[in-house]
Amino acid sequence: MGQQPAKKPTDDILLLHAMMLMSSIDGYLEGSEVATLEAFINTLPEFKDADFDQQMAAAKKLRAKFSTAQDAVKALAEISSDAVRKKTFVLAADIAMSSGDIDDSEEELLEAMQRVLNVDDALAQKIIEVLAIKYAK
Repeated sequence: MGQQPAKKPTDDILLLHAMMLMSSIDGYLEGSEVATLEAFINTLPEFKDADFDQQMAAAKKLRAKFSTAQDAVKALAEISSDAVRKKTFVLAADIAMSSGDIDDSEEELLEAMQRVLNVDDALAQKIIEVLAIKYAK
């Protein structure tokens, strides 16, 4: 019997994968990051009518294929929609900034995501500026 080729992850799973990567890159999930992640999951159209447990299981399975977060970012190149690519970067940056400041590991991951997702520097800078206003104290 021939083995069927592995099914490519869908954009919603890749989006969830990116959010989970950013939430846990610094080694622990802060309460603010968990709250932000949950808010996105509860409001984004990609998760509205989906079986979230199934999506979460698929995202965890995808993450398990990679030994490091930097390698795991490469999977995001599979996102087919340009809009979802941009949304993925926005949400990852939002999660990173929700804890107050972006640490070195989050910054490195965000830069890697920007490259893999093909988000140009001007847009990335604008996203960071807007999120800085959102989280300004």
